[in-house]
Amino acid sequence: MKVLVIGSGGREHALVWKLRQSPRVEGVYCVPGNGGICAQAECFPGEVRNLDSLLEVASRVQPELTVVGPELPLALGVVDEFQRRGFAVFGPTAAAARLESSKSFAKQFMHRHHIPTARYAICNSGDEVRQSLEHFHAPMVVKADGLAAGEGVVIVRSREEAAAVSADMLSGKLVGEAGAQVVIEEFLQGEQVSFLVLSDGERVTPLLAAQDYKRLGDGDTGPNTAGMGAHSIPGLVDEQMRDWLVAHVARPVVTAMREEGAEYRGILHCGLIMTARGPMVTEFNCRFGDPEAQAILMRLDSDLLGAFIASVKGRVSDGDFRWSQDAGVCVVLASGGYPGPCETGKEILGLEEAAATEGVAVFHAGTTRRNGKYYTAGARVLNVCARGPDVKTAAERAYAACARICFEGMHYRKDIAARALKT
Repeated sequence: MKVLVIGSGGREHALVWKLRQSPRVEGVYCVPGNGGICAQAECFPGEVRNLDSLLEVASRVQPELTVVGPELPLALGVVDEFQRRGFAVFGPTAAAARLESSKSFAKQFMHRHHIPTARYAICNSGDEVRQSLEHFHAPMVVKADGLAAGEGVVIVRSREEAAAVSADMLSGKLVGEAGAQVVIEEFLQGEQVSFLVLSDGERVTPLLAAQDYKRLGDGDTGPNTAGMGAHSIPGLVDEQMRDWLVAHVARPVVTAMREEGAEYRGILHCGLIMTARGPMVTEFNCRFGDPEAQAILMRLDSDLLGAFIASVKGRVSDGDFRWSQDAGVCVVLASGGYPGPCETGKEILGLEEAAATEGVAVFHAGTTRRNGKYYTAGARVLNVCARGPDVKTAAERAYAACARICFEGMHYRKDIAARALKT
C-alpha cells in the first residue's frame, strides 16, 4: 500500500517512522514534511491549510490510505473532501472535529450528554466575561474557542487577570480569530492524563494513556506551551479506570456524535484531570496529541497501518494493538525564545550520535535540510524519544541523547517523566 501522511511536525515524523515498519506498506509520502521526514518519506510541497494543494498531492500519489496528523486540516474538512473524491482517509470529518475546533461546542456537547467536565461559561464580549466571572473563584482557566496551536489556554490567578486575558483574546491580540469567543472554566486540581481511543464510528478500542508537560519550565513553571514533553508508562491508567473511561467518556461521545449526525472515526484524544470528584474532561483532540503520540508510539509493537484501516473500514475491535510493557519518554528541544518569537536557521549538530543511543528515536518537528546538514525551522525543533524497561531507564536514555545534540538557543525541560518517577 501507498500511504500519504499530512503534516510537518514531530507527531507526523513518528507516524511516518511507525508506518514504514509495516510489511504492508510499499511507500510512504508526506505533505509538506520536514527535514527529518524527507529522509524517510517522499515529501511534496503543500500547505495544510490549503485543501486544494493537499488534493493535488493525493491526485499525484494515488494513496490507498491518507493519514491526517494536525488538527487544522481536519477542521477545514480535508476528510470530507478526500472522501468525496474517493480517497480512503483516516480521521474525523469537519463536523465531528468540532469537538476540538470549538471549545464552546465541546462544552455544550458534554453538558448535553452528561460527560464529566468543569463548570464553564461561554462569553462573546467583555460584559459577558465580567458577569460570568462573578460565578467563579480563582484560579480559573480562560480558553480561546477556536484552534490556537496549543497556545489558547491560560491559567489565571485572579478575576482581574481573567478579564484582561479574555479582553486580549476577544480583541484578536492574543490568538487572532481563535479568540473571537472565549470559554471560562473552573480550575481543576489533580493529575493530568491523556487517554486515547480509536473509533470506527460505532465502536471504540482503547489505546494507551500518557502525561504531557505543557509548562515551559521545570517543575511546571512558566507559560503554557504546545507541549515540552510526555511520558507513557504501564499502569498510568489501570484496567478498572480504563474500562470506566471507555464506558463513561469515550463510548458515550462516539455514540452521541453518531446520534447527532456527525459520525466519529479516527483517534479521540480525551484530555482529563483526575480530580477528587473523579475524572473530568478538559478537552478533546481529534487526532494524536503532540508530543503524547511520540511517547505512545514508542511502545507500540503491532502494525499501525492495520489499526488505521480497521477504523476507516468500520471494524475496530479489541486486539488490534499489541503494546509493550516498556516505558516511553519524549523530550522536546525548542528554539531560543519559545513560546515567544524564535530565531530559526541554526545548524543542528549531533543528530547521528543521539540516534545511536540505545532505545532512542529522534523525530524532527521544525527542521529543514540543506546540503546534507539540518537547520532549525520552527519553534519546537526536535523530539528526542526513548523506550526502556522502566521509566527511569527510558528517561536516562532520552536525556543522554539530548546531551549529544546542540544548536544555538536550544532549551528543554530537564524533568520530563519526573511525575512518573515519584510514584
